[in-house]
Amino acid sequence: MTVPPMVLDVAEWSRFEIHVDGKLAGYANYRSEPGRITFTHTEIDSMYGGHGFGSELVQAALDAARRRKLAVIPECPFVRGWLAKHPEYQDLVPADERERFGLPV
Repeated sequence: MTVPPMVLDVAEWSRFEIHVDGKLAGYANYRSEPGRITFTHTEIDSMYGGHGFGSELVQAALDAARRRKLAVIPECPFVRGWLAKHPEYQDLVPADERERFGLPV
């Protein structure tokens, strides 16, 4: 039996990590400021690509931002693309920043 993927916020490294079967499968780097989190880069190991782990990672990271009431700045193209496909998360990006990231205002 495989262990479900686990997403962790590794604050000391400023990144969310996704672990699959106990192994690091990918991460989403961020920069934290009071009241906001800026996602700068997301990477999934090629051996784990194509299985939706990047989406699972980003969704968990955005859920954490929502719980913490943080505004999200999606500098990372992967996070930006994910947000474009999931309008229910676009409210996390401040309205005055959305146009800059190609999101509906």
